[in-house]
Amino acid sequence: MPSLTRKTTKTGTRLRVLATFAAAASLTLALSGCTKLETHSPSSVRNAADAQAADGKADASGTQARAGGLGTVDCAHTKCIALTFDAGPSENSARLLDILKEKQVPATFFLLGKRHIDTYPELVRRMADEGHEVASHTWTHKILTDAEPDEIREELERPNKEIERLTGERPTLMRPPQGRTDDTVHDISRELGLAEVLWTVTAKDYKTNDSDLITERVLDQSSRDGIILLHDIYDGTVPAVPGIIDALKKRGYVFVTVPQLLAPGKAEPGKVYR
Repeated sequence: MPSLTRKTTKTGTRLRVLATFAAAASLTLALSGCTKLETHSPSSVRNAADAQAADGKADASGTQARAGGLGTVDCAHTKCIALTFDAGPSENSARLLDILKEKQVPATFFLLGKRHIDTYPELVRRMADEGHEVASHTWTHKILTDAEPDEIREELERPNKEIERLTGERPTLMRPPQGRTDDTVHDISRELGLAEVLWTVTAKDYKTNDSDLITERVLDQSSRDGIILLHDIYDGTVPAVPGIIDALKKRGYVFVTVPQLLAPGKAEPGKVYR
């Protein structure tokens, strides 16, 4: 049986190539097939929910984290930021979960299926049990804008089923590989009950194993309502996480999951959030 290290290294190399333009993707998504990509910020989602509540159409009381998380957090009045990890679980994820538990920080995990969910099912369960948001990053990291509709549906539905089988909860969020999306992806995501989540902060950790550099990049880009993109499959990333958390806490940030960041609003299937 091949070693888990070799599996992770092979997958990491493949994703490193695929992710070469990931940082630019958040700014140049028009190249992905969309003439214009409409994204929704956390503050706009919260404001819309508050406006509905004022009209008696919704409850603006905030959100409750899963067991093990931070509890109720009102990001309209709190300096919130979301820590997200793509393409796991991997052999590094257990250590990451230990760090998050020690620091009392919830995260959002966008999990990859092949060689990840199917290799580390116990870590998927642990992520959910410890209060983290478990979401999808497709099954094989196929670029969805290059795929046929049936392929897109398979890439999104397969991890949904596996995550639901393992955790008892069906994902409501997904992150398209390289952030590449278009109207077809939106339509299929809506059909499957998935909202798309991009990012505002990237450390480009697929290009370096220098933990200090990863930390510096995250801290330089972080701001209120930010969504931080990291990959726990790379060797330099998890060692950077304690320093990132400690530094941002000193700046007054509270870490939340993506759903908490949007509350009292909710991510709507087929829409894109950043």
